[in-house]
Amino acid sequence: MLRFILTIFAVLSLAACTNPNDLDRTPVELGAFGLGHNVVVAPNLTKGPASREASKEEWIAAMEKAVQERFSRYEGDKLYHLGIAVEGYVLAVPGVPVVASPKSALIINVTVWDDAAQKKLNDEPETITVVETISGETMIGSGLTQSKETQIENLSRNAAKLIQNWLRRQYLNEGWFKPGNEA
Repeated sequence: MLRFILTIFAVLSLAACTNPNDLDRTPVELGAFGLGHNVVVAPNLTKGPASREASKEEWIAAMEKAVQERFSRYEGDKLYHLGIAVEGYVLAVPGVPVVASPKSALIINVTVWDDAAQKKLNDEPETITVVETISGETMIGSGLTQSKETQIENLSRNAAKLIQNWLRRQYLNEGWFKPGNEA
């Protein structure tokens, strides 16, 4: 039980550090990265317990928009394609504030494809778990304060930011996107 509580605390702490509202700033360095195709699918979309209903089309459109918004700012000279599979979600429903204020969450798998090398950079998809950003509105439960559309948009924007964070780590640690480098 202690391990479960610590895991939840860690996930919520990371969510608090995810600020997707930095699109007006210079993007973090990703070397030669240029966004090629932005492919989002949801073949195995699973709705979590106590969740509002959302369609595959809603998730695909929101994720494509968020990824395009974040990564079209990169003007690197090599194209990399992002393949994103939306796997599961929970859109918080109205609950009893504070006592049972459910949080929204999203699970995606991400694959990066190097266009020039014609190969994947990651053999196994990177699984990213996204939780809603903690704010005054979501503290008492986003199901009470936000529409389904707003919850989807916020989770998608958080997901795009977490993808960027992961790509940055790969750039720094694995040498991805280095000019002239075939990762």
